[in-house]
Amino acid sequence: MKYNVLGGSELKVSEICLGTMTYGEQNNEAQAHEQLDYAFSRGVNFLDAAEMYPVPPRGETQGRTESYVGSWLKKQARDSVIVATKITAPGRGFEWVRGGPKAIDKASVEEAVNGSLQRLQTDYIDLYQIHWPDRYLPNFGQAFYDPTQERMATSIEDQLVALDGVVKAGKVRYIGLSNESPWGVMQFLSIARERNLPMSASIQNAYSLLNRAYEPALSEVTRREGIPLIPYSALAFGHLTGKYLDGAQPPGARLTLFPPFGQRYTKENVAPATQAYVELAKCHGLSPATMALAFVRSRWFVASTIIGATTLDQLKENIDVVEVELSEAVLAEIDAIHLRYPNPAL
Repeated sequence: MKYNVLGGSELKVSEICLGTMTYGEQNNEAQAHEQLDYAFSRGVNFLDAAEMYPVPPRGETQGRTESYVGSWLKKQARDSVIVATKITAPGRGFEWVRGGPKAIDKASVEEAVNGSLQRLQTDYIDLYQIHWPDRYLPNFGQAFYDPTQERMATSIEDQLVALDGVVKAGKVRYIGLSNESPWGVMQFLSIARERNLPMSASIQNAYSLLNRAYEPALSEVTRREGIPLIPYSALAFGHLTGKYLDGAQPPGARLTLFPPFGQRYTKENVAPATQAYVELAKCHGLSPATMALAFVRSRWFVASTIIGATTLDQLKENIDVVEVELSEAVLAEIDAIHLRYPNPAL
């Protein structure tokens, strides 16, 4: 396992980050602990959660993910685990999360952080991320920016002031962004510099063979500002394993159980692009999942790749990707498919 320093922080994170959003829905507490034990035995030291997890989000289960992580975390040496979690932002409902998130402001940040700390059974969070922007921004499969969808939003300066409060209180070590745009990232960085407020250590956006939207502009932000990507959905909700091809609905699979949750993967070029990547992987003696994860891991702007699994076998295969380096020939063929089907799951 390799380890990378996360942006301008002192966090040295494993190149694999364990995603936990299935904990409390598809995985019970014992299964969650089994996954955590195995991942950390393999050298993973980084896990990612959110106050709104598990998914799909609903009032009956909200907070279970952090609670399952917390019951495991209390048995560990705290400084051996880098814990990331996220505050739920406004704009998507979820009235059961703190009565409905209204803003990323001082009151919301304090309430959300305190709730996460309680569930996680710890007195600090290593990386605290804004799950998606407080302001309007097309996300989660929305391809076009629509100015008529603008809404009232907390200023970025006020969001940073609120986050600064929990950092100074010792409850949060570093902050990060998620589902952000180049403009948004630069605003957070510029205002932080001007006002001596916390600098964002990382960006957590979707990135996979089916969605390489990070590359044209945000990768330049990584290069020039030193703020790396922590990619999620590297397997595109399981599509890049090939298990949903030809309309298949494997029993127990996430999109079989919760079909509306994968809306961005219903677009017309997702299936042919996936088929092409699956065939390419098999041609080179690779499993489709291994090739997809190895591609994401190989990107220079990636600090740690989030993986998620519902079974221990899936988790083992995903972590084994640290031993795989894709050849230049495979990478060239991947780029050729991308040019044929650019970002079908944007």
